[in-house]
Amino acid sequence: MSVTSTPPTDLLYRQDPELAEILLGEATRQSTTLQLSAAENFTSRAVLAALGSPLANKYAEGYPGARFHGGCEIVDVAERVAVRRAERLFGAEHANVQSHSGSSAVLAAYAALLRPGDTVLAMGLPFGGHLTHGSPANFSGRWFDFAGYGVEAESGLIDYDQVLALARTRRPKAIVCGSISYPRHIDYPLFRAVADEVGAYLVADAAHPMGLVAGGAAPSPVPYADVVCATTHKVLRGPRGGMILCGRDLAERIDRAVFPFTQSGAQMHTVAAKAVAFGEAATAAYQAYARQVVVNAKTLAAALAAEGLTVVTGGTDTHLLVVDPAPFGVDGRVARGRLAAAGMVLDTCALPHDDARGLRLGTAALTTQGMRETEMPRIAALLAAVLREERIMVRAREEVRELAGGFPPYPV
Repeated sequence: MSVTSTPPTDLLYRQDPELAEILLGEATRQSTTLQLSAAENFTSRAVLAALGSPLANKYAEGYPGARFHGGCEIVDVAERVAVRRAERLFGAEHANVQSHSGSSAVLAAYAALLRPGDTVLAMGLPFGGHLTHGSPANFSGRWFDFAGYGVEAESGLIDYDQVLALARTRRPKAIVCGSISYPRHIDYPLFRAVADEVGAYLVADAAHPMGLVAGGAAPSPVPYADVVCATTHKVLRGPRGGMILCGRDLAERIDRAVFPFTQSGAQMHTVAAKAVAFGEAATAAYQAYARQVVVNAKTLAAALAAEGLTVVTGGTDTHLLVVDPAPFGVDGRVARGRLAAAGMVLDTCALPHDDARGLRLGTAALTTQGMRETEMPRIAALLAAVLREERIMVRAREEVRELAGGFPPYPV
């Protein structure tokens, strides 16, 4: 399924040419560079249409059938469709689709389950934990007492023995499983067993793998976690936003934690766009897409290793991979800058057991554009060439432009 962004309309050019040029510039950037960020994707035109729909005009505090504003009859239907599709897609008893982001979804989960000062066990930030997993700069680190588990030094895999030991000694009120840069499947049954042993809630922060879960290309946390928090973009290919899945026993607490505790009015155009994305993800075509995302990621990981980069954990099970550019004499930040200049857009991330930063790559957007195994070694070769020799930047940028041009995100 090829998808892409709509260029600025003639109306916008006539009314606000300055902003029209900015939008056109971003559309050009996206179509002439390689989007290797693990957190980004291209939505379908249908999702974009919902985002730009008249539902953006509607204020709708509350939930369907119980709003604090009049005139919500139509948006109530849109939200019910989004909820029903999310529940069916993920096999969940209850879905809340109002969260504005993955972080706000996690905030609501904590609000529903915890009180300030409670202990939470989550992946430590140096090993791939998210800001909401206890960063002192974030609400999580200020309001709760976090204990961080890590990964094994040699393999880079989650240290499940440490998870159990910390759970037994710290007796957390909640355990969080999930990461922004862990490339392997998480053992949800094991986390469930640990949570049960110490009487803790299990919260799955599945922002990254949830799109693969929807396509049957990754194990689902839904049968094991008390609460699952996720984003609706990334591999899921929907609008930027969040969602929460849980059982019926926690449904009311989760809903009240979203509204009125942590958010006010829902963004109904985004809710409608989420419904569109859930509908797309329920198709056979999306299942094929999700499988191809993983195939591409595994192929890219092998190609990067063959070029001499260190691939953390030795590969990937998902859409993302983490590599250390140190063999080429550069750290993650320098490498990201060079690659950006060559038109390869990606992120840095913490490397386990090291103060240096590595590179986090993903294949979701490339796969949406139609790239397959054939293109992955070419991308790996370009990436490695730029890191080896900064002088080839201009030539590499032209090659990137040529490659991207063959796979336009929004074909005319």
